[in-house]
Amino acid sequence: MAPRPLKLPRQYQWWGLVPAIAGLYALSLIHGFATALLAGPPALLWVVTGLSMVLLRGDARVTAYMAVASVLAVLVSLPLVFAAGFVPAVVVGLLGLVCFTVSGRVSLIEAVVDEVVPEPDDDLHMQVKVGFDEAMMGYFLIAARVPGGELAERMCSEALELAKAMDARGWLESPERLHVAPEAPDKLNAQSDKRFGFDFERISFDSGFVPDAALPGAGRWASHAANNRATAWMLRHPGPTRPWVVCIHGYRMGETWMDFGLFKPGYLHKRMGFNVLMPVLPLHGPRRIGRKSGDQYLDGDLLDLLFAQSQALWDLRRWLAWLRANEDRPQIGVYGVSLGGYNTGLLTGYEKDLDFAVAGIPVVDFAQTLWRVMPPPHRRYFEARGLSEARYRELLKPVSPLTLPCRIPRDRRFVFAAAADRIVPAQQPALLAAHWDVQTRWYQGSHMSIGSETEPRATLEEALRVAGWTAPETRPYV
Repeated sequence: MAPRPLKLPRQYQWWGLVPAIAGLYALSLIHGFATALLAGPPALLWVVTGLSMVLLRGDARVTAYMAVASVLAVLVSLPLVFAAGFVPAVVVGLLGLVCFTVSGRVSLIEAVVDEVVPEPDDDLHMQVKVGFDEAMMGYFLIAARVPGGELAERMCSEALELAKAMDARGWLESPERLHVAPEAPDKLNAQSDKRFGFDFERISFDSGFVPDAALPGAGRWASHAANNRATAWMLRHPGPTRPWVVCIHGYRMGETWMDFGLFKPGYLHKRMGFNVLMPVLPLHGPRRIGRKSGDQYLDGDLLDLLFAQSQALWDLRRWLAWLRANEDRPQIGVYGVSLGGYNTGLLTGYEKDLDFAVAGIPVVDFAQTLWRVMPPPHRRYFEARGLSEARYRELLKPVSPLTLPCRIPRDRRFVFAAAADRIVPAQQPALLAAHWDVQTRWYQGSHMSIGSETEPRATLEEALRVAGWTAPETRPYV
């Protein structure tokens, strides 16, 4: 692929004037408590992000917060009718749509050029798609707990201890020594349930994951009682054995309404006739230890990510062991999206008896992903204390999908990615594809537009075809 010409740098990003002016208009509507409550938050965010975009361009957080403000403006425009009048409320709603599009457009303009990523379309449709990515990133940033104070100090000190401990045990060079193969669970709890017209089972077992006590933070991790119960949603057909699709969800998911919306059991289970298992990753869904699903997975103590990913790998391998213990040589394929794509890549370094593995819009490098949105004061403090982006990447090497070779045949590995992804840097899926020695299957869209794109399903169907799983029209029990 020929290198793209670099975009010419400019001192100012004049598109920021649009949200700044929109914010001033919204501020002018404030004449009491009700209008201040409704118009104040998006107005202030618009002014701040707009001026930051003009004067301090290049900060990835600016477009994210701008998109959040724009979504908020659209949502408050309806109650604003009663507080400020019909015309001002409509104007605020329209400004929300305009600024939402501006956040997507500027995100496309400011994107770092990488020659392995196809050039995204630069049209209104793509700008809206990217706007949804920016809004979701804004939510992630607002919901995140950035380590500070004593936590930041302790984390930097423990990072040095962790590096020494892992190096002494040889885990940095041979991570398989850290990740021993677990046995199948011998006792499961199952409860029948129904969501969106689908009968399924909530199944769970004691995870049994115990981090090495010599590692700093191991005791704190083991104390998370809710996380110690491995949970999954299972849709299983009665009668003869059928292939299993193991679906691994993304960050802050792990709830039935989100997982079913992403993995479409109407297609996989009802139409195609497969059994479906959706494991819940550590700290997500019913395993959460905070108010929100996924709290402290990618925020809080950054070193906890080593434990989170180690337990994720342990639990996923136990789910596979359980399937194999209860069926005679079951056919199993794995399909993971985003954070689930990361875990799909990690899993294939340890499990060879998989019919296929599909990693969709996978995050691959947590160090890059977190450092690009970290507040500069935190970044400077961490680096001064020895916890740089490179050091953090090294600490996560034992749980990186790029460390060990993929153990399943090359023609059974698939990676698809979004050319305009603003949640996972678009070059990261290409890193996994290169590690797997396969081509990245790109679509013209964003991270959040996955549900409306054709490439994800086409890639999954290609994986099913290569694996030799029976097509639906020839399956007698469909």
